[in-house]
Amino acid sequence: MDANSILLAASVWVIPILLAVTLHEAAHGWAAWRLGDDTAYVMGRVSFNPLRHIDFFGTVLLPAGLLYLSGGKIMFGFAKPVPVNFGRLHKPRRDMVLVAFAGPGTNLLLAAFSAALFHALPFLSGDLQQWVGHNLYNSVWINMLLCVFNLLPIPPLDGGRIAVGLLPRALGMRLARLERAGFFIILGAIFIVPWIGARLGLELNVFWWLIGAPAEFLSDAVFTLFGIK
Repeated sequence: MDANSILLAASVWVIPILLAVTLHEAAHGWAAWRLGDDTAYVMGRVSFNPLRHIDFFGTVLLPAGLLYLSGGKIMFGFAKPVPVNFGRLHKPRRDMVLVAFAGPGTNLLLAAFSAALFHALPFLSGDLQQWVGHNLYNSVWINMLLCVFNLLPIPPLDGGRIAVGLLPRALGMRLARLERAGFFIILGAIFIVPWIGARLGLELNVFWWLIGAPAEFLSDAVFTLFGIK
């Protein structure tokens, strides 16, 4: 594969990933700002300019590499976290849930918007039509992956923060204590458990069961909703 082919293949992944991950983070900062905490706003992080949120390794190299190597079945990446001081929110317990959901909610909107844009493809032609179509398809898939992944009820993921805010206070505090170990639990489930399963001759693809399959179902649903399939 020559350099041009590699760049072309990368472009239909990198652009959707860049937008999905960085706009996810920007949405957290915007929601926090509107609900009383201007920490991210003062730092210039309430911006839909991807360059303000990009982490070159976590936003570009890591997710693009995993998606390429897995044929689009594994997605893991991150942008620069947007700082939120939950104590400054108007109603910290309620607003923590709203700030946390803003990221996955933005991914849902991006997926729907990308699916709707398929109807504009007939106005394009040739290689440009194909390139834009690949970007839109990958955008739906990546945004659904990010949405489902981040809604897992494990701190520090958004779903963990939502669960902490919705559960009775005593249970929420217990779940919140998992935050330090949560990242290692996630990495273990995604990478280590399947590796162990492969050595034992077992199919233990936790990532696909918990994230991939639901994301595939939601992707098909949004395409159907917009009359693409």
